[in-house]
Amino acid sequence: MGKSNQRGHGRHRGLISGAHRLLFRSGFRVTQTQDLVAIGALERPLLSQLRLQNLRPIALLFACLFSIAVQAQSATDIVRQSDQQLRGDSSYTEMTMSIIRPDWQRSMRMKSWSKGLELSLVLVTAPAKDKGSASLKRQREMWNWIPSIERVIKIAPSMLGQSWMGSDFTNDDLINQSSIVVDYHHQLVDSALIDGSDCWIIDAIAKPQAPVVWSKVRLWIAKDNYLQRKLAFYDEFDELINTMNSYDIKTLGGRAVATRLEMIPADKPGQRTEIITHQAQFDFAIDDGFFSQSQMKSLRD
Repeated sequence: MGKSNQRGHGRHRGLISGAHRLLFRSGFRVTQTQDLVAIGALERPLLSQLRLQNLRPIALLFACLFSIAVQAQSATDIVRQSDQQLRGDSSYTEMTMSIIRPDWQRSMRMKSWSKGLELSLVLVTAPAKDKGSASLKRQREMWNWIPSIERVIKIAPSMLGQSWMGSDFTNDDLINQSSIVVDYHHQLVDSALIDGSDCWIIDAIAKPQAPVVWSKVRLWIAKDNYLQRKLAFYDEFDELINTMNSYDIKTLGGRAVATRLEMIPADKPGQRTEIITHQAQFDFAIDDGFFSQSQMKSLRD
């Protein structure tokens, strides 16, 4: 037999011996010659497998840490995308608000405009006694215009929790909506079905010193279209105060819109406020100057 063949057989025996030792340490026993031949054929993948098994605990640890980091980031991304779905780069809507009480009910027609996260304007167009009333937000400042007394009232942070026009929506809910993106930390909690729609459940926890009403807001955000299907509002004692549900998903202005919103106080049976959206447009050009006190006072319909 040639020396090259002898060296080849020597390497083969070395591979088999190495695989045998690995298998023995792993709890396997080799008793037959044919087993050794099979080991020689499988030795390299077997070595790789055994090495991978040793690395699995470390890999799992890194995977868990990565997953936690991604989830924390994803919660904020989801809330931001949800806000973008709600308003776009700019938006215009026509709505009816109905304030419902056990012994009476009244309705208002409204128009609203927004641009980005910092600019918004809401105008009441009916009934006649409220026509022309308006609310304006520019960055962190907010104002109400009351035409009956021809007076602009600045909304101080202490007034954010007050009712907007006697409804179950607060100034914070209706005028300062984008606050949910910038004034809260976000945590992915769970998933659940809302009216057949698979939703992320995300807790938004108010940042220290943030000028907000709610210490916590729990959001149910649809995974397919990022619509906010349900929101629960909690005070500083973690007590539920209001719940907002959304219904009647339609396509308006080229995107999915929840055309009926319902705000329900937790401790006031028979009381709620509904907002029905009739028309909506998104992502159009609008000048920052539109969102001004002079424009707020001059708008009528």
